[in-house]
Amino acid sequence: MKELQPLNDNVLLDLSQDKKEQKTASGIIIPDSAKEQPQYAKVVAVGNIENPSIKSGDIVFYKKFAGTEVEFEAKKYLFLPYADVLAKIVETEEI
Repeated sequence: MKELQPLNDNVLLDLSQDKKEQKTASGIIIPDSAKEQPQYAKVVAVGNIENPSIKSGDIVFYKKFAGTEVEFEAKKYLFLPYADVLAKIVETEEI
């Protein structure tokens, strides 16, 4: 089995999304190229970073236009520097 492992201070994010067809209220199909890409993704792996705030499985927001997209074994991934991760999405209880 092959896997991608980020090196140095890089983070690997999974960009694979639900490929459901989206339509407008009037029934017009919206192509993938016209959809705005989300700026959050699931962390797959973290490179050699001392005391990282994120781990595999976390969902994070990242800077727009950051990193390098790659396709590996029919899935889309994003390699980006750890510094381009803006926030981690955490589950909290309502007060």
